[in-house]
Amino acid sequence: MEGAALPLGSGFLGERKWGAWITMNDKNGVKTLVEHIAKALVDVPDQVVVNEVAGEQATVFELRVAEGDLGKVIGKQGRTARSIRTLLVAVGTKLNRRFSLEIIE
Repeated sequence: MEGAALPLGSGFLGERKWGAWITMNDKNGVKTLVEHIAKALVDVPDQVVVNEVAGEQATVFELRVAEGDLGKVIGKQGRTARSIRTLLVAVGTKLNRRFSLEIIE
């Protein structure tokens, strides 16, 4: 299998069954990763929206969540948001692409 793949399942991100994999080769694989992480953090996962803005050299993911869940995605002193961004840097390194995350209020 080429590219990076991450398991999504019980014990990793919420209550999904093992066997659901995100392949980073997929067009929406990184977007799906951001969505799954955000949905695992918030109280209202139905209001999580990730918009992908692809540029020539970089892709920006705009993350929108319910107003009450904004603090959960940002975390204390921005640690949770920084961790998500760190994951995007790691995936971007693997794919030779730049990814960034903007949390939209």
